Amino acid sequence: MAKIVMLTAGIAFIFALPVTAQAGWKIKQLTGKGSIKSSGALHPAESCRDASCFRSKQRPFFNEGRPAPNGLPDGKIAHTRRYKNITQAWYILPTRRYDHGILGDAIEAGGLAVKTGGGKVITFNLPKTQVFEDRIPRIADLDGDGKAEIITILSSISKGASIAVYTLKNGALGLKAKTPFIGRSNRWLNIAGIADFNGDGRLDIAGVWTPHIGGTLKFWTLRGNTLKKIGSMPGFSNHFIGSREQRLSAIADVDKNGTLDLILPSAGRDVLRMVGFVKGRLKQLAAIKLPRQIDKAIAVTHKEKYPIFTIGLSDGASHAVHR
Repeated sequence: MAKIVMLTAGIAFIFALPVTAQAGWKIKQLTGKGSIKSSGALHPAESCRDASCFRSKQRPFFNEGRPAPNGLPDGKIAHTRRYKNITQAWYILPTRRYDHGILGDAIEAGGLAVKTGGGKVITFNLPKTQVFEDRIPRIADLDGDGKAEIITILSSISKGASIAVYTLKNGALGLKAKTPFIGRSNRWLNIAGIADFNGDGRLDIAGVWTPHIGGTLKFWTLRGNTLKKIGSMPGFSNHFIGSREQRLSAIADVDKNGTLDLILPSAGRDVLRMVGFVKGRLKQLAAIKLPRQIDKAIAVTHKEKYPIFTIGLSDGASHAVHR
């Protein structure tokens, strides 16, 4: 059974994309230019960050969560009813010790807080050499033990970003696993989705490394206390510099093979790319050329057999991508 959770320059890279490989997908304009004013006007259903949220009866748009009272100015509380050990998570200890400012300001988080099913709040503080360069943590059971982990974007001030997984053990929050830091300061990644992408029954994490300078899409799975890379592909972006919107992606089974796929923009954000694992290998399933760049969250709904993706473009118009 498919499972899903979900729910950031200066060098130019050019990738040749097979934009003619539309595989029967079409694009239809829904609203005119200037109709969508806010980057938060579209919200993907996957961003509820709870495996139980992926149901056909869900609404395609929703509120992403309420602000944390002691958290980041632009941060939100992630919440779920699926797990007993952790029901909420949010970033705390706002700090200016890392001035990258990729998400619209130079205020990042110095710590992480969770709320347990019993109502207890437990916190974790980072060393002064690190920050959480993120707005909303993600709650998911990555190892299949019925207990939630917290998935974050952890940045080293000198080595850039990584994906870091935290767990609650013996009443304390601690680091369980992480990917390597990118390797230099002011280099970032943005998580694109958490789902069982390769069909092995366990959740995987997808993210775009350096989405502003020729991003590479990478997939990771948790094995013990290690995140193992299971696939990668160049030529993607799911964020633009200064934007607080991190949800330029969606998850659905686009080729109807029973395994969930990832839908997100090309490096130039003017092509909608659909990728997925086929017989254990990551492949591009379709690529749809767009009239403008995607700059808003991608919403997904289902009608009959195939999903429909609602996208907002830089000129303020919205479009539906459908079969």
